[in-house]
Amino acid sequence: MPIPFLDLASQPAKIERELTAALARVLAGGKFILGPEVAAFEAEWGRFCQARGGAAAVGCGTDALALALVASGAVRKGHGDEVITSPLTAAYTALAIMNAGGIPVFADIDPQTYTLDPHALEGAITPRTRAIVPVHLYGGLADMRAICDVAGRHGLIVIEDAAQSHGARYGAGQAESTEGRAAAYSFYPTKNLGACGDGGAVVSNDAALIERVKTLRQGGHPSALQSELEGRNSRLDEMQAAVLRVKLKYLEEWNGRRRKLAGVYSASLAAASRLQLPSATHPDAHVFHLYVIQHPERDRLRAHLASRQIETIIHYPFLLHQQPLFRPERQPQRALPVAEGIAGRILSLPLYPGLTGEEVTTVAQTILEFESGA
Repeated sequence: MPIPFLDLASQPAKIERELTAALARVLAGGKFILGPEVAAFEAEWGRFCQARGGAAAVGCGTDALALALVASGAVRKGHGDEVITSPLTAAYTALAIMNAGGIPVFADIDPQTYTLDPHALEGAITPRTRAIVPVHLYGGLADMRAICDVAGRHGLIVIEDAAQSHGARYGAGQAESTEGRAAAYSFYPTKNLGACGDGGAVVSNDAALIERVKTLRQGGHPSALQSELEGRNSRLDEMQAAVLRVKLKYLEEWNGRRRKLAGVYSASLAAASRLQLPSATHPDAHVFHLYVIQHPERDRLRAHLASRQIETIIHYPFLLHQQPLFRPERQPQRALPVAEGIAGRILSLPLYPGLTGEEVTTVAQTILEFESGA
């Protein structure tokens, strides 16, 4: 029987009644943009993220990151401000930096966590550097304390790309979004907390920053149609907010399920000497948005899995520092050997709350079958 990489229909079926009631409530209320559902979700998400300044809901995760960079003062349009980030992430991270008016600069990554290496980060700083955007990749957290230490020494602003880390904690219950100046989330349907459409949010301990984001998302005007800032039209709609409010109640349960399935993978594959399995510095520091392995014969392994009707994906096959869009001629890109070495070996296995333990075991056994015949 085929094992899909992701089955989004498996999750809403369990909460269909609640989702239907929430959507009916929005239709009956007749308010569809920046109404009571968005306000309630912002309050609930801010509390969940332990963000003292609250949350501002926007149209997508890309806008969340771009608006956080602008609202924090990290990027000023037309100044050539550089923002250091990871080369191993979705292109939207770098696009958000460019949309804010900044120039993305890339530093190498840690070979275990796949997130920004604080030592490599320091070597990428120039007089034009204004900010750092660590990416909490695959559900695991970057070393924010070390990154914030580097930022503090150089007077840089840290904005976290938390699009894949909903609910990850540093330990002692501390959320990832309380380390940097602000954190940007995506609620794209595939995320651990996903809408039935698109959406995003900025959270911060700085209430003034959150208010600036709310102004920027509304065309730059706080209430009346008189713009004070150069903003954009980026607002989470009431339908998506209502869906997210329902799903937020289940996020911890779903993250727990992801961790359990990841544990089955790790235990089943522990004896495969040619595999590198995911690692986390703390049990709560990974919410397994993706379960990513490394293998020296990644493409052959992927073909073997496909022959058994097991779907896999590569996150991400094209490193950002090697893409022409992100390589301005005036700024030659240094080689990033760790990221470049990893890019040809990473493979994402099926993992989502609706996946069964038996399916995970089947995937693992198929990998071991490949290894035994390699």
